Amino acid sequence: MAILIVIAVFILLMGSGVAIAYASGAAAVVAFFASDSAFYLAVAPQRIFSQMDVFAIMAMPLFIWAGDLMGRGGVARALIDLSMLLVGRFRGGLGHANVVTAVFFSGISGSAAADAAALSNTFVPQMQRRGYDPLYAGALTAAASVIGPIIPPSIVFILYGAILSTDIAALFAAGIVPGILIAAVLMIMNAWMARREGHPGGTPADMPPVLPTLKKALPSLVLPAVILGGIVFGVMTPIEAGAVAVVAAVAVGFWYRELDFKGFIESTVSSIVMTGALFMLLAAGALGNYLIALHQVADVLNGWVQSFHLQGLGYLIFMTAIFLVMGMFIDLIVALTLFAPLLVPVAIAQGADPVALGVMVCLNLTLGIITPPFGGAIMLVSTITRQSYWAMCRRILPFVFAEIVVLLLVVLFPEISLALPRWLGML
Repeated sequence: MAILIVIAVFILLMGSGVAIAYASGAAAVVAFFASDSAFYLAVAPQRIFSQMDVFAIMAMPLFIWAGDLMGRGGVARALIDLSMLLVGRFRGGLGHANVVTAVFFSGISGSAAADAAALSNTFVPQMQRRGYDPLYAGALTAAASVIGPIIPPSIVFILYGAILSTDIAALFAAGIVPGILIAAVLMIMNAWMARREGHPGGTPADMPPVLPTLKKALPSLVLPAVILGGIVFGVMTPIEAGAVAVVAAVAVGFWYRELDFKGFIESTVSSIVMTGALFMLLAAGALGNYLIALHQVADVLNGWVQSFHLQGLGYLIFMTAIFLVMGMFIDLIVALTLFAPLLVPVAIAQGADPVALGVMVCLNLTLGIITPPFGGAIMLVSTITRQSYWAMCRRILPFVFAEIVVLLLVVLFPEISLALPRWLGML
């Protein structure tokens, strides 16, 4: 009965337009009262701050800020032109360029929402003018945004590493190959759809000039490589890398002459607001974790798992299914903070690698942004492009299934994630 009350409160608040952070927090507070644990709310603030008082979390606001600065500073246009130069001439070239640009963007923003917004404003109108179905263009853009949190620097990986005490640099390295694999699968599907639906390739007039494009894109490419390389090779901590990214983003923006003092201030304010929203979600998740710990839900779950003899791959498949369902209904950050500490330690106790689990869990939950009924990336793209949300949900389903296949490959073959960190000597 208590669970039903909590769910009802959450749905009611979400339906009334309350922000998800407030809805999650309010539902958690109601859960304390419904489970006769209201007395423990007296120490809830201490528990919330103790969970968020993790050194690695300090990197998140810096990468959010750096991503916003780069988006305003002309980096987006430079990378889009480079993508068109590389793959735009092939059949379905604008779709290919959409995916390649998403890969480039992922090395800058670490955010699916930022990538989806930027690419929707740029590619969807262009694709529509060249004869692409606008629903298809929007669906491909939303599907490609999944790459953003997987290829580093990744805000989701930073959070996972902070919550579950996992090496963030190793997580960053482990996300590169799965992210590229997702991009490859999307490009294969786009090529197939291009032949099926007659999507055109780029004309010579669509192609940007070679040397000016390469010259302009070089700072945008060197920047994420330096930041990622610094983290992976131990030259910088994630926090130091975030600070370097902010300074470099400002320098690149002024170099391109597309960032001025007004834009810098606007970016700062926007990043502060986004960081505040993120930490509100973390606070709601910490409150839920506190309740879970009070009622020893982890021990109950462990006993339940053992009773069903879920071991090894069987448990990983079970966990994958749970996270897939949770990602469909719950915000990525809330789901990660609530369920990862509950489910992941059981898999680690069974011998699973924490880094491989991190990639699996983060990719799993990230897929929630493109899965109905609450696909955040689909909502964002459909709003920007003024297309039907449910029609776009139907159009994106083939891409969703393809990315689930990639997820299953990551689950079945953890070396897909672990090969690069092992080669770099990080494991």
